[in-house]
Amino acid sequence: MTAPAHESENRFAHARQIADAVLFEGYVLYPYRASAAKNRLRWQFGVLTPPRYGADSGEHSHQRTECVMEARQGDQLAVELRFLRLQRRTVQEAGRQGGFRTVDELELADRVLVPWDEGVEERIELLVPVEELAAGEAVRGFELDAAEDEEPLVEDGALAGRLLRRRERVQGRLRITAQDVPGPYRAQRLTVLVENTSDWDPTPGTRREAALAHALVSAHLLLGLDRGSFLSATDPPEWAGEAVRACRNEHTWPVLAGPPGSGKVLLSSPIILEDHPHIAPESPGALYDATEIDEILALRTAALTEREKREARGTDDRAGAVIDLADSMPPEILERLHGAVRGLRELTDPEAGADRPWWDPGNDPQTDPGRDQVVIDGRPVAAGSRVWLRPGRRRTDAQDLFLHGRTALVEAVLHDVDGSVHLAVTVDDDPGADLWRAQGRFRYFQPDEVTPVEGP
Repeated sequence: MTAPAHESENRFAHARQIADAVLFEGYVLYPYRASAAKNRLRWQFGVLTPPRYGADSGEHSHQRTECVMEARQGDQLAVELRFLRLQRRTVQEAGRQGGFRTVDELELADRVLVPWDEGVEERIELLVPVEELAAGEAVRGFELDAAEDEEPLVEDGALAGRLLRRRERVQGRLRITAQDVPGPYRAQRLTVLVENTSDWDPTPGTRREAALAHALVSAHLLLGLDRGSFLSATDPPEWAGEAVRACRNEHTWPVLAGPPGSGKVLLSSPIILEDHPHIAPESPGALYDATEIDEILALRTAALTEREKREARGTDDRAGAVIDLADSMPPEILERLHGAVRGLRELTDPEAGADRPWWDPGNDPQTDPGRDQVVIDGRPVAAGSRVWLRPGRRRTDAQDLFLHGRTALVEAVLHDVDGSVHLAVTVDDDPGADLWRAQGRFRYFQPDEVTPVEGP
């Protein structure tokens, strides 16, 4: 094994954008303050705890990545393990007679500081010739020593306090093997095992917060080949299907992470992704909540009070950067976040021209939502019909289940591009039905989820 070459930065540049979203997913959530309830239960993805803690708690101490690769002669495998290392921050106020005392909150002019667990990014990198893997297992252990840092807090030229940051010792190991895969082409099954090997021994009743100080948090792998390529775990070529299905991945999921069409980089993520994931180009920066919409987060963040913004800035430097980003976002960027339409050319009729959709339901003489009908239980159902609602088990909207057995008025019969039929309805005795009707907002059910009402 050798140290990775400098070109590894360029090799992983595209994939690292996605990896960063994985690394910091849930790091600090809106409203970006330590006092928020959802920021008190953190570090949920890719956490590898010390083995002795995991044995009793059910937490994992390892990740196993297996994939099929087509390495070429003289190829080298670049491996980059990335994770967050917990850094516990203590806030201390300067005493009038000298010395410091630990406090729960220290208010400064630009921020309000509170105790907080920060995340320090760590990388373990190595470069392994593929020929060496054929000869046996490659093992790389690593150890990060405990450390303490002190940051003085000065305001108006006077010492107001200090921040103490403490990092505990973290130990781990990478184990890499490769075995030839039978088949018409030269391929190998690559296995990379990431282990937390800390000898930290918890006492009975030890809380998770103590174990996190010795854990690998948001652990994930970036793998790269110089000349060869990796095969997709979900859409492999037919000849490699059996070999890919035999791969065993534990607590992580491998996806192709380079540009579309490229298989030189693989990301093994604790969050399930699709091949070639990408960050929306409209996204203005990291907001640390990939399950939300950037526009909503930006608008809500800008609407925080000045006191709340000071608390966020005092919570974490990354949270402070989010506040500054929202405050400085120009209108044209916000407008860009409002929505984007992609791939219009694939949805147009080339013979009709790019400006004409291949199907416009509003101008299709063969469809009329107000007059179309569908036969249910031998009876025609159209706009104006009344039906019993009987939503099926396949419904993903739990609120629809509360409507089971209610009656409703059919407002329109709609057809989609897949040939399915949907009934737009308003529920009887709903006091907001007239408003919903005026706004064109309805509830939608399929024909097998309703029964015609007998009689008037």
